Amino acid sequence: MGNEEKMAKMEVKTSLLDNMIGVGDMVLLEPLNEDSFINNLKKRFDHSEVYTYIGSVVISINPYRSLPIYTPEKVEEYRNRNFYELSPHIFALSDEAYRSLRDQDKDQCILITGESGAGKTEASKLVMSYVAAVCGKGAEVNQVKEQLLQSNPVLEAFGNAKTVRNDNSSRFGKYMDIEFDFKGDPLGGVISNYLLEKSRVVKQPRGERNFHIFYQILSGASEDFLCKLKLERDFSRYNYLGLDSAKVNGVDDAANFRTVRNAMQIVGFMDHETQSVFEVVAAVLKLGNIEFKPESRVNGLDESKIKDKNELKEICELTGIDQSVLERAFSFRTVEAKQEKVSTTLNVAQAYYARDALAKNLYSRLFSWLVTRINESIKAQTKVRKKVMGVLDIYGFEIFEDNSFEQFIINYCNEKLQQIFIELTLKEEQEEYIREGIEWTHIEYFNNAIICDLIENNQTGILAMLDEECLRPGTVTDDTFLEKLNQVCATHQHFESRMSKCSRFLNDTSLPHSCFRIQHYAGKVMYQVEGFVDKNNDLLYRDLSQAMWKANHSLIKALFPEGNPAKINLKRPPTAGSQFKASVATLMKNLQTKNPNYIRCIKPNDKKAAHVFNDALVCHQIRYLGLLENVRVRRAGYAFRQAYEPCLERYKMLCKQTWPHWRGPARAGVEVLFNELEIPEEEFSFGRSKIFIRNPRTLFKLEDLRKQRLEDLATLIEKIYRGWKCRTHFLLMKKSQIVIASWYRRYAQQKKYQKIKSSAIIVQSYIRGWKARKLLRELKHQKRCNEAATVIAAYWHGTQVRREYRKFFRANAGRKIYEFTLQRLMQKYFLEMKNKMPSLSPIDKNWPARPYLFLDSTHKELKRIFHLWRCKKYRDQFTDQQKLIYEEKLEASELFKDKKALYPASVGQPFQGAYLEISKNPKYKKLKDAVDEKIIIAEVVNKINRANGKATSRIFLLTKNNVLLADQKSGNIKSEVPLGDVTKVSMSSQNDGFFAVHLKEGSGAAGKGDFLLSSDHLIEMATKLYRTTLSQTKQKLNIEISDEFLVQFRQDKVCVKFIQGSQKNGNIPTCKRKNNRLLEVAVP
Repeated sequence: MGNEEKMAKMEVKTSLLDNMIGVGDMVLLEPLNEDSFINNLKKRFDHSEVYTYIGSVVISINPYRSLPIYTPEKVEEYRNRNFYELSPHIFALSDEAYRSLRDQDKDQCILITGESGAGKTEASKLVMSYVAAVCGKGAEVNQVKEQLLQSNPVLEAFGNAKTVRNDNSSRFGKYMDIEFDFKGDPLGGVISNYLLEKSRVVKQPRGERNFHIFYQILSGASEDFLCKLKLERDFSRYNYLGLDSAKVNGVDDAANFRTVRNAMQIVGFMDHETQSVFEVVAAVLKLGNIEFKPESRVNGLDESKIKDKNELKEICELTGIDQSVLERAFSFRTVEAKQEKVSTTLNVAQAYYARDALAKNLYSRLFSWLVTRINESIKAQTKVRKKVMGVLDIYGFEIFEDNSFEQFIINYCNEKLQQIFIELTLKEEQEEYIREGIEWTHIEYFNNAIICDLIENNQTGILAMLDEECLRPGTVTDDTFLEKLNQVCATHQHFESRMSKCSRFLNDTSLPHSCFRIQHYAGKVMYQVEGFVDKNNDLLYRDLSQAMWKANHSLIKALFPEGNPAKINLKRPPTAGSQFKASVATLMKNLQTKNPNYIRCIKPNDKKAAHVFNDALVCHQIRYLGLLENVRVRRAGYAFRQAYEPCLERYKMLCKQTWPHWRGPARAGVEVLFNELEIPEEEFSFGRSKIFIRNPRTLFKLEDLRKQRLEDLATLIEKIYRGWKCRTHFLLMKKSQIVIASWYRRYAQQKKYQKIKSSAIIVQSYIRGWKARKLLRELKHQKRCNEAATVIAAYWHGTQVRREYRKFFRANAGRKIYEFTLQRLMQKYFLEMKNKMPSLSPIDKNWPARPYLFLDSTHKELKRIFHLWRCKKYRDQFTDQQKLIYEEKLEASELFKDKKALYPASVGQPFQGAYLEISKNPKYKKLKDAVDEKIIIAEVVNKINRANGKATSRIFLLTKNNVLLADQKSGNIKSEVPLGDVTKVSMSSQNDGFFAVHLKEGSGAAGKGDFLLSSDHLIEMATKLYRTTLSQTKQKLNIEISDEFLVQFRQDKVCVKFIQGSQKNGNIPTCKRKNNRLLEVAVP
């Protein structure tokens, strides 16, 4: 029962060989050559399959685009699955390594190699994210995972840069040991860094950038923060920043700066530590702006001086260094030998060298301090035994047009990695053969130990020769180093130079004299010796170290412990080459204690473009990564191996005895299967738990047979399914026919019954109808007889009553008829009036005609009442202001209607009163201040001169108590008359605006006589004067309308006479003095 459940469980699993695009495992590639290898990779790349296996090695091709294959669902898909169970993926290798570490207690290491831009950094992130996703959960575990993951952004900011090949290229090697407990939960980690490319700090190739952190801090820091660091946001202000690639498309330096600060906080950096780190970064950036100028001394020696000391001052303020100390360190060099000290001046070239050396050392030591500080935060806190998974992200083999000391060191590291890869791969193969009981046969392969010995031999190795040359007294140059190599390495078969003894066998005569060539496992690389000695020395003058140690900045002081005068060591510091050699040796020793897992990263093109596969570039990388060599080593014994259970499950349909179920052990089933298929015995071997197949052709033959058998089985299943489907359909049709027939019979009987029932109901209804009609006729006849008898009785009784009361009816009939007729006429009249009522407008003169003569008085009274009623309704709509206006208009009508010819023209004009805006016009401010009362009317009038009849403009003001005349230009009051002194207003009956204001004799205002005035608003002014006088004095003002009236001018009385004038002056009345007693006004 258990075996059946196990087999059923296995049936749901898939295989690497299912739905395979190309060949998923290069070990199975047939034929195996460089062209077929590249074509297989290209075919898979074109179908978005970026991962391919070489046994347990994963080849990863950078797709340069996002693919939906890293989702949480994919993580669960590959979790706890066999390595070859699903299609190739980096998650499969990560899961295999994690389960081996957790379940088998084997320390693991994952080696990620490839050239810049191939995706090594992203691959390491994917490995770490997968492990973080599948390991345990919990607050402490999550904190450790978060710290391990957040260490990446910090190291990328300080150690990565934009290069021609990659926008986020790692310029250092990183090895991280992640420590786990017995349950597989992460406890912490340790990071090691190798060979930071510190020369990039002071100089970058064209099209490349300095380290990310410089651009991030200038783009993302706040203005206050930049001010504290004494920095400006403009990139062009700093000589160490290349301007041609300062901005990178798709990269947000400001957002990345915020990410880095947040990551530093998560990892555990304190605020003052973060501040110190950025101060050192700012100091490095500003060091590049220090420039020197030559200056000659009296003794003839050249020395240098700093051009602008402002940058030096700001650096000293940032770092807490005495300015004079640092300035002297840039100008002088002190050499100590035993008890003697010799101080020499530095020329301009030496000063620039010292400046750049300080910048490189300061940044390099800061980076090492960052790694140490991160290790303090992420290290495991417990002392229990730990399991370790190492992740190595290091440079791949590099072959450039100009290869220098950095490429030499990198390629040496890759030679060592290739050596350990071959050794560990062979060791793993041998252990599996022994474990499975398969006879081990010696495998021929290229052993690159001879190349490693050429480089690292302690006596005759290139690194030893370089150190010896650097330590040798006397004149040491790159050329002397090359001469030494020509002497010592001349006979080595993997070393070539222009002057070596092997040069006569060289076909390439273009090899320059200042170069040497090494035959690496990945191909020949030519190195320029220029700079080898300087880069290996990596010399920093002791004066600068001591100046740094004297800084008040705690971090900078800690970065230069050799500057302490109490700990002066006259020994020469180890060279860069010897340091890296020791680091590589430690790394190799560490890797040999762990079970290796390999990820080989390949860059498909140099354009960072998706869907582009450059065959030549990929071929170059396949060669220097030694991938074909990897396949040959893997295929040297048996190309394919598989456990018995999945093998039997996959191919059991090829044998009748094993199909569909095999009841015995899986190995016995595989033996029966292979015997049935007549596969030659030399093509396979049986191990303890696996079947080993020697040639890929045998596996592909099995796959072809399986494919054909699956097609046959599919045909058989299809045939059986079709038969079952047809039988099922027939039985369903038969059953349906029976059901339909039974339902139809039921339906037919129901229809027949309904028809009989309907017929019976119709017959019944006809019979009942006939009986009902017969009964109705009888009842109607009886009713008519009763009604006829009643009518006859009524007529008879009426005749008797009329005969009895005839004498009373004749006496009152006329009056009743008259009253009734009159009532009906009145009712008809009022109803007709209701429908013919005119509109509610008071000016509507319409009224319905009188229908009857006797209603004449009633008709007139109704018209009067209706008119009064609608006038009241109209008045009720008025506001208080409108009522006042209409009262004035009504007063004017009573005073002037049919008396003054000017009146009809004034009816349609509203009475405004204040025609002059005295309160708003600054011209009349003096007049406004002089009048305290409310102004009822303010208008410009013409005052007639008593001497010649000419007019003068005056401002006429009417208040509640006074009448005032003021000068129009100056606003001065000329006359002020109380309303009580006004006795009469005279005017003509014609169409003119002349009027006279008569004053009480003997009053104070009557000294000069009456006023003769002319106005365009005569009706309004006379009306308001009349109403105001009546309101204040309770006496009506006399309004005299006559074409001749007398006006008192001082002691004389003058007659003002209005006559009809000519049209020569238009419509304007003219006034003219005829004599002392007559003033004529000609009105047109």
